[in-house]
Amino acid sequence: MAVLDVTNVNKSFGGLHALSNVNLSVEEGAVHAIIGPNGAGKSTFLNCIIGRLAPDSGTVMFNGTSLIGMKPHKINQIGVARVFQTPEIFSDLSLLDNVMIPAFAKADGSFALNAWRRVSSRKNIREEAEHILEDVGLIGQKDILSSSLSRGDKRRLELAMCLIQHPKLLLLDEPTAGMSRADTNSTIDLLKQIGERGITKIIIEHDMHVVFSLATKISVLAQGTFIAEGTPDEIKGNPVVQEAYLGGETV
Repeated sequence: MAVLDVTNVNKSFGGLHALSNVNLSVEEGAVHAIIGPNGAGKSTFLNCIIGRLAPDSGTVMFNGTSLIGMKPHKINQIGVARVFQTPEIFSDLSLLDNVMIPAFAKADGSFALNAWRRVSSRKNIREEAEHILEDVGLIGQKDILSSSLSRGDKRRLELAMCLIQHPKLLLLDEPTAGMSRADTNSTIDLLKQIGERGITKIIIEHDMHVVFSLATKISVLAQGTFIAEGTPDEIKGNPVVQEAYLGGETV
């Protein structure tokens, strides 16, 4: 069963055709990687999914619901969460507060909550936030300011902020960008652990070590259109991919 169906999506900026008749189907429970050279249209594609950009034409369906014209926070509330290239966290708040805030936003869509409901639900949310921080290996730092974390731990925190929202689809935009190899490998292990929760994931990533460690299926984007799709082994041996993505070198 497809969680996400993208059909004939086009997006232009003036005379630049960023996306041309893009089609993608992502199966439930998959780890679907999208790779391609710089300027291929990967970020534009992701932004069309989460409502930051409106496609010029085409459809984006999530579990049978059209995302076209839907506000980003509404898309988030129905089960789509995103991890950005640069971790987006509340630097002046503790790790625990960072994880609790999205849970309130997920439940109510704003922070204009009924005061009694806020008090009564706070304990349950705190307990869940602590459990998720333990899952991502940050429980020992729950009360420190998030600004003091390393880049790798900020990524872990942002993942925890996504997990407390119980997403059905998690979009990861270069989740290991700027990390050391040790942090990258730790993030791979964490994402594999998250996979045990049954969350469908789309990963945009330049690091082929990350892609081939995680992906169950890979789609290759070049010049605004998908040129290949298959399993990691199929993509590794595809000469069209090697030419378009690595100038003929083996992936």
